[in-house]
Amino acid sequence: MDNSGGLSISPSKPTVFVGMSGGVDSSVSALLLKEQGYKVVGVYMKNWSKDLPGMKCPWAEDLADAKRVAVKLGIDFEVWDFEKEYFEKVVEYMLREFKAGNTPNPDIMCNQEIKFKLFYEKAMARGADFIATGHYARVIDGKLARAVDEKKDQTYFLYRISEEALAHTIFPIGGMLKKDVKKLAEKNGLHNAYKKESMGVCFVGEVGMKDFLKEYIEIEPGEIREIETEKVVGHHEGAVFYTIGQRHGLYISGNAGEVNTGLPYYVVKKDLEQNIVYVSRNLNDSNIWTDELKLQDIFLREQPKKDLQVRLRHLAPLIPAALEGDTLHFAQKIKKPAAGQSAVFYDGEICFGGGVITE
Repeated sequence: MDNSGGLSISPSKPTVFVGMSGGVDSSVSALLLKEQGYKVVGVYMKNWSKDLPGMKCPWAEDLADAKRVAVKLGIDFEVWDFEKEYFEKVVEYMLREFKAGNTPNPDIMCNQEIKFKLFYEKAMARGADFIATGHYARVIDGKLARAVDEKKDQTYFLYRISEEALAHTIFPIGGMLKKDVKKLAEKNGLHNAYKKESMGVCFVGEVGMKDFLKEYIEIEPGEIREIETEKVVGHHEGAVFYTIGQRHGLYISGNAGEVNTGLPYYVVKKDLEQNIVYVSRNLNDSNIWTDELKLQDIFLREQPKKDLQVRLRHLAPLIPAALEGDTLHFAQKIKKPAAGQSAVFYDGEICFGGGVITE
């Protein structure tokens, strides 16, 4: 049975389908794979195309950039439409979590459900030997490992990749520094060598999370109260926007995060039923600090040692911890991450799993 989908695949060359976003990282990944002798097929995943108020979705420009690079490199190029699946698997998940008062990570879900599931499965069905992306990560002896460039390492977002997908994944730039990726792109005449990186919601563009949520969730303004006194000290746009421990973006007594004393307020509790955000100037409030975290949806590629290292947000320092069942224990108090975020597990440079924080 011919499952090549019309592509002329040489039996002497392994075939790799590269997710090309239009950015420099995925473009250099395609360049490197071609230089290494792979049969390279570039794929633009069309996951989002809707414009939002004040924000034009850049998908058409990104597609044009990816296609231009493919032409420059002389590789096959296709567009795969995953918009329906992206909305169902990533956007709806994100909206459910925010409505429940959590702070989800859509990038992790996008990698789990789209890039390393749908994209992977379709590429394999089309005759690929491997898939590749422009992520800063490495695969060492079949294990997910941190990138050489620690400032760009993206393993935090990749921890839920299945073992099967990881076995057929290449991260071509994982051993490079970002500055060298840009230089290589420039040297090879890639027009997007210094293209600005997108920092918004995964695949949506530069739109901020608050603006994005306003399009899909009915937002009600409400009171900000001091938890010790129940005194109303300000008002919020919507309780779903706030996370425990948050200091910035609080409009209290006319100043962002400050009152006349100059001491900042911190979010310590949310009451979604009453639509109240509670704050305190007590940095030692028990709602902010903890020495253990409960996890759910734990994903492991191997059984962890009892003592491990944990990353609680992208590029955060690695913290020693002990895992017992669904609970992480820390030797010292840590600032409590938002429920819905992930705790990602490491053993040295190897990332072997993680879980979603519940409390």
